[in-house]
Amino acid sequence: MSPETYAQVSNLLIPTATVIYAIAMVSHAMEWALGRTAVAVKSEVQDQVLVASDGTPAAGGTTDGVESPAVENAGRTARMDAASRIGLLLTWLGFVLHLGGVVTRGLAAERVPWGNMYEFSITASLAVAIVYLVFVQRYKLQWLGLGVTLVVAAVLGLASLALYTPAGPLVPALHSYWLVIHVAAAAISGGAFTVGGLVSVLYLVKARAERKVLAGGAMSASLRRLPSAEAMDGTAYKVLAFAFPLWTFGVLVAGPIWAEYAWGRYWGWDPKEVWSLVTWVVYAAYLHARATAGWRGRRAAIIAIVGWFVFIFNFVGVNLLVSGLHSYAGV
Repeated sequence: MSPETYAQVSNLLIPTATVIYAIAMVSHAMEWALGRTAVAVKSEVQDQVLVASDGTPAAGGTTDGVESPAVENAGRTARMDAASRIGLLLTWLGFVLHLGGVVTRGLAAERVPWGNMYEFSITASLAVAIVYLVFVQRYKLQWLGLGVTLVVAAVLGLASLALYTPAGPLVPALHSYWLVIHVAAAAISGGAFTVGGLVSVLYLVKARAERKVLAGGAMSASLRRLPSAEAMDGTAYKVLAFAFPLWTFGVLVAGPIWAEYAWGRYWGWDPKEVWSLVTWVVYAAYLHARATAGWRGRRAAIIAIVGWFVFIFNFVGVNLLVSGLHSYAGV
């Protein structure tokens, strides 16, 4: 096919993937909505058993056609499981279309597809989906589906509506194989930062719910389906520990080497370079605090969330709002 045809295919696949991700998001939202109204059943011993007038349990645990809370809760749980599975399947479908859109964009431009803000947006959001789906297989992170599909659909929608740039040649500064190494590492680590940030947000929600239970309160069924707060804290650490060395190499090693090739200096305190360093410092503080001061839980989660927002500002704000050598990334 010609580059023009590849471009047309990409321009069709990316919006289609956006719609599929959005539908997956709705499915996961239904899962959470069902959980908010589900009947809380603390244990089998505490299940309500309706007894017939002769002292024997009523058939099916019901009387006068009214289902017991345990039966009602089981039905809602089944519907929540179905919504979760549908959301995950749709995420896989969206990912396949998304991947096809990124690949055909590269074929249309006859280069790697991350030479401008539009291309980096569709590639970075693809990295978020990849990291999520990999960790779903390894750590059963399907409970993160609502946050991930929301982020990916939002980024793709913004890219299609506000950042789209026709496929074309790279600006001279981008003609280097270090571009491939630098941006690929930044995109993958950025995807991991996003997943880690979302896990940290849900950690705070789950930890608060657990404290309410200890004080005698109840927990919604959707939150009961999440792992324990302690397990989520460990998951966030694993994701961010994977991302940090990749960011270090891709941004603070490959990036300066590329800068020397493109501009004749390794480091020039360009706004993008400064905020990349700030991002590195925040995540270094996160890992250092866990390793030396034993920070766990809430304090670590807050640092991880701050790091995610710093990364987002570095990704969006610096490119679009601040003038510098990386300003071409916003066109």
